[in-house]
Amino acid sequence: MPHAPHLRLLRVLSGSSQGELYRQIQFLKAENEVLRARIVGPVRVTARERYRLVRLARPLGAAIRDLVTIVKPATLMKWIKASDKKHKPKPSTRTPGRPRTPEDIRQIVLRIARETGWGYTRILGELKKLDIHVSRSTVVNILRQASLPTGPQRGEATWDQFIKSHAETLWACDFVQQRVLTLKGWKDAYLLVFVNVATRRAIATGSTEHPDAVWVARQASGFKSMTGLSGCRVLTRDSDTKFGKAFDEALRDTGVTPVHLPHCSPNLNAHAERFIQTIQTECLDRFIVMGCGHLDHLTSEYMVHYNNERPHSGIEHRVPDWEDRPIRLANPDGEVRCRTRLGGVLRCYEKAAG
Repeated sequence: MPHAPHLRLLRVLSGSSQGELYRQIQFLKAENEVLRARIVGPVRVTARERYRLVRLARPLGAAIRDLVTIVKPATLMKWIKASDKKHKPKPSTRTPGRPRTPEDIRQIVLRIARETGWGYTRILGELKKLDIHVSRSTVVNILRQASLPTGPQRGEATWDQFIKSHAETLWACDFVQQRVLTLKGWKDAYLLVFVNVATRRAIATGSTEHPDAVWVARQASGFKSMTGLSGCRVLTRDSDTKFGKAFDEALRDTGVTPVHLPHCSPNLNAHAERFIQTIQTECLDRFIVMGCGHLDHLTSEYMVHYNNERPHSGIEHRVPDWEDRPIRLANPDGEVRCRTRLGGVLRCYEKAAG
């Protein structure tokens, strides 16, 4: 049943003379051209709309070439010929235009871009190597839709990229300052701690009340022997004046590159800072430390606990020295036992061996 505007138009046409009909058609054609000029790009029609246009255009014959504006006359003629060969088409649920790139391919493109910072040309080559064939424009469009740069990242790497690329052989160090009670009253004692960024393994030196350049340089030489020949390649440190040139030279003599961090930037040395906070809150703050000997004992016990017994969320709740632990076959139904250190201040739990 025609809608109300169509009924009014039919009444006007049915009551008009031939001359009036000609003028009315001219007006409608001009109006259609004005409306068409307001539309940017091609007009997409559904299958049902196409069928309606074909049904109305077929009786007009060749005259339709001078009337049609929504598409090219040749396109409309193709629609008419195609409709003669098949039945009424079913409405299509697919969005007009080119089909969307499969989601799995989109995710691969985005993953490569986020993990590498490559541009679209390099990503396209990687996709071809994976036997995934898409066009250059498809990769560009996927990156733009995700607000990712289409060109490669150039210039110096970020600090986060530096950390990730050197994690296995990257260590961080800092001083632990602890008040100790001596025969001459309260004194400040110092020890130097080193933390591996990847494994979270930590090493602590012996303590001293006089961290001069000679003592600090000696700790640098001892640190290299404790990490092994290939255990450390880069060591980050803050701008504490206690380090000095002697410390850096001792590191370079052992094949380690020191990296100086800017002033007032604790976040760049987050692994060492976090370890210092941990050892203080879990161990040192719970004791009145009686001199450097007592401090060394507390630190030694805590380092065993930290590296071999204490799980870390940053490494999937494993312990730093997990690979070095002796193989012990735990009994699934065995008794859960508690192991303590320093009078129960440090605790860990494990099942009895089978």
